[in-house]
Amino acid sequence: MKTAFMNFLPSELNRKSPVIWLKSSFLVGALAGSLALNFAASPALAAAPAGGPQNAARLEWWRQARFGMFIHWGPVSLKGAEISWSRGAEIPVAEYDSLCQHFNPTNFDADAWTRTASDAGMKYLVFTTKHHDGFCMWDTAQTSHNIMRSPFGRDVVKELAAACARQGLAFGTYYSVCDWHHPDFPLTSPGGSVRRQTSNLDRYEQYLRAEVSELITRYGPLLVMWFDVPQEFSLQRGQGLLDFTRALQPDIIINDRSGAPGDYDTPEQRVGKFQNQRPWETCMTLCRQWAWKPNDDMKSLQECIQTLVLCAGGDGNLLFNVGPMPDGRIEPRQVQRLQEMGAWLKRYGQSIYGTRGGPWKPTRALASTRDGNSIFVHLLRPQGPTVTLPDIPSRILRAQLLTGGSAKVTQQDGQLAITLSPAPGPSDIDSIVRLELEGPALDLKPITPPSSIKATASNVFQNLEEYSPDKAFDADPETRWATDAGTRQAWIAVDLGSPKQLSGVRIHEEYAGRVQRFEFQRKEGSEWKTIFSGATLGPNFSRQFPPIIARELRLNILEATEGPTLSEIEFISEK
Repeated sequence: MKTAFMNFLPSELNRKSPVIWLKSSFLVGALAGSLALNFAASPALAAAPAGGPQNAARLEWWRQARFGMFIHWGPVSLKGAEISWSRGAEIPVAEYDSLCQHFNPTNFDADAWTRTASDAGMKYLVFTTKHHDGFCMWDTAQTSHNIMRSPFGRDVVKELAAACARQGLAFGTYYSVCDWHHPDFPLTSPGGSVRRQTSNLDRYEQYLRAEVSELITRYGPLLVMWFDVPQEFSLQRGQGLLDFTRALQPDIIINDRSGAPGDYDTPEQRVGKFQNQRPWETCMTLCRQWAWKPNDDMKSLQECIQTLVLCAGGDGNLLFNVGPMPDGRIEPRQVQRLQEMGAWLKRYGQSIYGTRGGPWKPTRALASTRDGNSIFVHLLRPQGPTVTLPDIPSRILRAQLLTGGSAKVTQQDGQLAITLSPAPGPSDIDSIVRLELEGPALDLKPITPPSSIKATASNVFQNLEEYSPDKAFDADPETRWATDAGTRQAWIAVDLGSPKQLSGVRIHEEYAGRVQRFEFQRKEGSEWKTIFSGATLGPNFSRQFPPIIARELRLNILEATEGPTLSEIEFISEK
C-alpha cells in the first residue's frame, strides 16, 4: 500500500532499505483529572519510564489504556485521496492547496466522534492537527493556511479537546515535523522528494515550535505529542524539539518520530513484536487509507479484534485510525465496526485493559496477557480442542473459558495442555482462557511457543540461522529469509503441520523488484501444483484465490535480478 511506510531511523541505523518515510499520524488525548480508567496500581506493572519520572504516571496510564483512536482528516477528504502523499502526485499542488477554499464539513460533531471512540472501548484520541501538507486544523496565529480561513471557519482542535474532556477520553495531538507547504522547509511535494532552491530550516523550526506551543498551551494538558516524519531533523535537532516540548508540559508523552527516540516506539500498519522493556504502540488503519476513501476495504471484526489482542499480547498499544468523510461524519459502517469492537471489550476487556503481555510471546495463533495472579490465553486459530504450550514454573489453581464452555488444564513433563469443550470453530474470533496461578503472573519470564510450521528453502544467505526460511513465517517483519548474492532462482516451502483451508496469501518482499517471475504452489501427493503465477511481488503483494485445503505450500521463484529476500509470507484463512 502506498502509505505503508517504515519508521524513521537515521540511515546508518535503519536495516531496511530503501528508507521510506512514514505518513503522519496524530495522537489526541488530554489527560483530565478524573479519567474513566481506574486501574489498580500494581508494583509489578510499573515500568521504568523512558522520559523520566515527570511523565511516569501519564505513561503508565497510557500503557494500561491499551486502545486509542487515531483520526486523519482535512480538506483532502473532498477528493477521497491520501492525505499529503497525494499532493503533487495524484493531485496537482495548486489544486491540492486550494481544497481548503471548498472545505465546509457542516455535519462535523466533535461529541459524535468522541462517543464513537468511547463506544469502541477506546480510552484516548489522537488527532492530526497538521499533516505533511501543512494545513492546520486549529486557529493558529502562525499561518493563514488553516481551518479558520476555510468556509467552515471553526477550530476543530478546540472542539475535539473539549469533547474528549466531556466524554472522559484523554486527548493528544499529532503534528508533522516535516511541512511540504512551508517555504522555509527544505523539501516539498510529491512526498518530500523535491528539494527547494531556497529554504531556512532554523527559521522553520521556530515556526514549528511556535505551533507546538500553541497546541500545548491552548488545548492541553495533552496526553501525547505525536510527531511524524522528521525529514531533515538530526538527532540533535529532534532532541531539542523534545526538550522544548517537555519544557512546556513536563509530564507529556512523546513518541519516537521527532528525530530522537522519545518515550515509545510506533510500528506502523503492522503489529509490533513482543517488547516489554520499552513501550510501543501500533498505529494502523481500520480501512486501507489513512484519509477517507470511498468504498475503501475495511477490516473484518475478526481482523480488528485479533489485531488488538496481538498488540496487547506483545505488550503494546493499538492506535486505530479512522478517516472522516468530507461532510464531517465518520462513515456509518466504520462506526458500526467500532461499536462491535466495543461490545466485545465490554465482555472481555479484563483480558486487555490494565494487563501486560506474556508470558507466552504472541504467534499468529495465540497471544497471552496477564494481570495479578491471572494469565489470559487468547486462542485465535486453534487446531482442534487441545493446545499445548511450554509449561510455566507456577501451579495453575483453576482454568475458566471466558467465551463459554469449559477448559481443562494439565501440567506434565514440561508441557501445559489446555483442552476446550466445546472445541472452537473456524469462525470463532478468540477463545479466551483465564488461568489462575498460585503466584504473581508478572514474575514469569517471557516464553517463546514452539511453531508447528516447518519451513525449508533451496538457499539461505551464507547458511546463517538469522536468514533461515522460518523467518518468513514468524510474524515478525523485522526478520527475513535471504538468499546468497547472485541467486537468480530459489524456492521457499512450508509445512503447516496439518491441512488448512486457505483462500489467499500475502507476501512481503524485503527488496522490491528483485523477483521477476514466480509460481505459488501446493503439494498434491509427490507433485507441486501451481495455484497461480505472477511477475513482480513488491513490499505488499496480496492475492486471493478460490478456497483450497493444503498442508504444504511453496513459492517457486523462477527469475530474480538478485538474491530474493522475503520478510513475511502470510496465509489468509477461509472463514
